[in-house]
Amino acid sequence: MKKFAVGVLASGALAALGAGAASAATVDGGVPSIVVRYNDLSLGTDSGVNALYRRIVYAAAQVCPEETLSNLGARTVIEACRAQAIEKAVQKIHNARLAELYAANSKQG
Repeated sequence: MKKFAVGVLASGALAALGAGAASAATVDGGVPSIVVRYNDLSLGTDSGVNALYRRIVYAAAQVCPEETLSNLGARTVIEACRAQAIEKAVQKIHNARLAELYAANSKQG
């Protein structure tokens, strides 16, 4: 079964915000993560890669939740947390098409 965990490697980012991911599982050291399954997708097709990328982005948003924040500094930390979670997930899967999609989306911001 193809799956991986989108985790927050910068656990200090969440701790600094005081935000907890109650619905997320934890991996080594209590770092929040969410398992993303992709055994139903073909990573040899654009539609499969796009679907997986959407799942990764959604999982990153769950792991690095956007609490009701008006603090710009906290928003920056959340965005960095999500970006790091997405990048690590893409690297972990090691698929050229997914990496290309990630690179294109990263440039767009």
